[in-house]
Amino acid sequence: MATTAQGVIARTPGAPGQLEEFTIDDPGQNEVLVRILASGVCHTDLGMKRGDYGTGDFPHLLGHEGAGIIEAVGQGVDESRVGEYVILAWRAPCGECRFCLRGLPNLCSASLNAEKRMRTTDGETLTPVLGIGTFCTHTLVHAKQAIPVAADLPPAQMSLIGCGVMTGVGAALYSAGVRPGTSAAVFGCGGVGDSVIQGAVLAGATTIIAVDLDPRKLEWAKDFGATHTVNAREEDPVARIKEITGGNGVDYSFEAVGRPETLRQALFCRDLAGTCVLIGVPGSGATLELPIADFFGLGGAFRVSWYGDCLPSRDFPMLAEWYRQGRLKLDEVVTRKIGIEDTEQAFEAMERGETLRSVIMFDA
Repeated sequence: MATTAQGVIARTPGAPGQLEEFTIDDPGQNEVLVRILASGVCHTDLGMKRGDYGTGDFPHLLGHEGAGIIEAVGQGVDESRVGEYVILAWRAPCGECRFCLRGLPNLCSASLNAEKRMRTTDGETLTPVLGIGTFCTHTLVHAKQAIPVAADLPPAQMSLIGCGVMTGVGAALYSAGVRPGTSAAVFGCGGVGDSVIQGAVLAGATTIIAVDLDPRKLEWAKDFGATHTVNAREEDPVARIKEITGGNGVDYSFEAVGRPETLRQALFCRDLAGTCVLIGVPGSGATLELPIADFFGLGGAFRVSWYGDCLPSRDFPMLAEWYRQGRLKLDEVVTRKIGIEDTEQAFEAMERGETLRSVIMFDA
């Protein structure tokens, strides 16, 4: 029997998302129906709503950071999973593609999703953002996208592990491989950037430089472990980073904004043989022009981090336990708790730089 749910749907690029009823067919093979308890409001959802990453596949069911309870399962899923408390992952390795078979499941080229079984009341098929859709009372995902964690952990904080926190921590630990005693610079100190800072702390970096235009975000960055801050509105961040590091530059730089000018700064603030990691999602048509001789002269590595190169089944429970142990700060990432009717105001607050994360809360 189909489930009637409520969610925030973006029908037209650039228009406000609207709270609407929609229907979900019963779970199919290897699928689960999840009742959402909490959902983070991420900048990627704003970009999807605006059409920044392309205008196909509307209408979208917004949201992709979610924690909730499995309420029903399809064929192939053990009935014992009903009632399980889970964080949703937007990538779930298939185990069969060329990358999975090489032992690189973080690069899976056929990530598992549920079939599109969610429809608006006027019959349009919904495209859930990143194959999840979490600005809603219920959603449908592949069973491998639902990662169990301890039931006593708070949903608001757990939801953020599902994307922003995992992306940032993973970028430091896995994509860059930050080593003890090293230096790092993080460009863009929102929810993802501050999670990179936390990842660098966990990896043992001793100099961590936060770069942003917003003094409030720079103050927040200190709470997550930044040892130095640079206001890029007031000074040249590359010159200041070189000054902080004795003229050398950092061992690792991270760009968490997705803008060409910021990426250029991240590339050229490195020490010789340093690593630069692009995390921020660029808009369609973004381009970067580089002096190749200077880039070659620095050496090192430049790479893109997708989802922090994580393996959700391994890493979500680990980050959840780090939160329990006090090693991972998540309470401080939750700036506001809101109702589902307040998502447009949450996007506006995000654009004004007032929040790290607003989290939509649903009745338990």
